[in-house]
Amino acid sequence: MANYKPIKFISETIEPVFKKPPIYEKKPDCPDGFIWQDETFQIIELLREWRDFTRRGRMRHSMRPANLRNAARRGSVGVGRFHFRVRVEGERFFDLYYDRAVKSVDDRKGAWTLHQELQLDQD
Repeated sequence: MANYKPIKFISETIEPVFKKPPIYEKKPDCPDGFIWQDETFQIIELLREWRDFTRRGRMRHSMRPANLRNAARRGSVGVGRFHFRVRVEGERFFDLYYDRAVKSVDDRKGAWTLHQELQLDQD
């Protein structure tokens, strides 16, 4: 498996591009591309994906320990991130994720974030 190292921390909201929208909005697959700073990036290859259902901040203390273990394994309402490491056109590499957290009563959909740009580690 190839190793990648971060070269630029970004942490900015992006708009995902799907040829076919996800069946379950809160459990998305990797998008086919994304729009960042008015530029469209076509995803050529999904390199890695993982999920993190860790409850953060005050949410971490709102469950009994047994329920917390189950929630960390399969997720719970409004908690969890779906991470994707991708290669885009021009041989650039990025980590992006979908965060299921509810932002407000009016914004319950969650958000996509471009986390960082990476480069292939030649060492």
